[in-house]
Amino acid sequence: MITYALFFGFACFALGLLLNLYRLAKGPGVADRVLALDTMVINGIALLVLYGVAQGTAVYFEAALLFAMVGFITTVAFCRFILRGDIIE
Repeated sequence: MITYALFFGFACFALGLLLNLYRLAKGPGVADRVLALDTMVINGIALLVLYGVAQGTAVYFEAALLFAMVGFITTVAFCRFILRGDIIE
């Protein structure tokens, strides 16, 4: 039963990634594109966690944590670039 739940989760998050990719390409503004990238990071983290559950190892959970930290830093950098034009003052 857990196998079906994992496949359903993979399908849902993969669909979410595709829809975010569409929003990234066709977003009306820069803020929408940054939000789409941030949401893609969250979906990628969810896929890593689901894959870790499917494989039964903790390595993918650590990779998801690192991916989350890098995703947060890139989102902050993009937002600072939008607001100020510079990332580092």
